[in-house]
Amino acid sequence: MSAVIDKARCNGCELCALYCPLDVIYMEDGVAVVRYPDECWYCGACRQECARDAVSFKFTPAMLGI
Repeated sequence: MSAVIDKARCNGCELCALYCPLDVIYMEDGVAVVRYPDECWYCGACRQECARDAVSFKFTPAMLGI
């Protein structure tokens, strides 16, 4: 799993892509896209910068140690 972008909430400000330390997020047609999901570290930089709450994380029970 990786960051998940809600395209309906994304306003194309590019802050998530700018602050992603691994360049996992790119802009396509004015909307953020997680291009390399397997490279995501779940650091939360993208989520923290998003004023529209368009970025979230989905974790499996195994990832949470459940």
